Amino acid sequence: MSPTEVMTLGVIHYLNCVPFFHFLRENGFKGELVPGVPSALNTLLQQGKLDASPSSSFEYALHWRDYLLLPDHSISSAGKILSVLLFSPVDPSELTETEIAITGESATSINLLRVILREFYQLESVCDAVPDVPVEELIAQQRPALLIGDRALKMAANCPAGMQVYDLGELWHQHTGLPFVFALWMIRRDSLKGHAAEIEALSGQLHNSCRQLMAAPDAVAEKYTEACGLQKQQIVDYWHCIDYRLSEQYRAGLLLFFKLCVKYQLLPEMPELEFIEAR
Repeated sequence: MSPTEVMTLGVIHYLNCVPFFHFLRENGFKGELVPGVPSALNTLLQQGKLDASPSSSFEYALHWRDYLLLPDHSISSAGKILSVLLFSPVDPSELTETEIAITGESATSINLLRVILREFYQLESVCDAVPDVPVEELIAQQRPALLIGDRALKMAANCPAGMQVYDLGELWHQHTGLPFVFALWMIRRDSLKGHAAEIEALSGQLHNSCRQLMAAPDAVAEKYTEACGLQKQQIVDYWHCIDYRLSEQYRAGLLLFFKLCVKYQLLPEMPELEFIEAR
């Protein structure tokens, strides 16, 4: 990669990523922003079409030898996350051999659901599939389904009668006592040579953008209410549920998730957490 090429950064247009990106340009980022849902950005990272991105923690585990992590950056929660939700007419313990509709937008959330049902509810057979119709339609028909992101927030606010809502971040915390890390900031190892200075600056830019937004979240939340169909306070409360750091306790939760994914053959091996070192 030529050092004259502009750095490319994946951007997810979910509310949970707004603190990272809303003030990123203002804090000095000059590269190219490439939008996409998490699964699409995973593919672009794999193909080398992105230098860096917030991305599925499961994607890191699958291809960890290709990536390095920005330290102290994640999308995590110690309890409810509010936007990774299982909608079901029955208790999760009753979902054995019942097909659960998924969107396919996030590998982490899908595999977290598989782990939770197997490890904590002892379900021997867990079935999930991406349906031909919007998942929201199946939820309206009392069918079990997993929704993530802004769609999950909106559906929870208008949940059909008879459907129960299970927050996967909360279920994980209840059973393990640990936080859950949904996404990590990943850098392609082969991007370091051409973009070392930009990557080193990126960590501070992300910290500053998050701090700037969280110091006065109401004004920014107001700008997203119409597009998201949510009230300003709902958006602010959501941002306060998320932890954008990656402390030791969060790393412990991440490694336990990877260990359980290996146990249930969702991952071929146990990945290592490798971080970019400050220069």
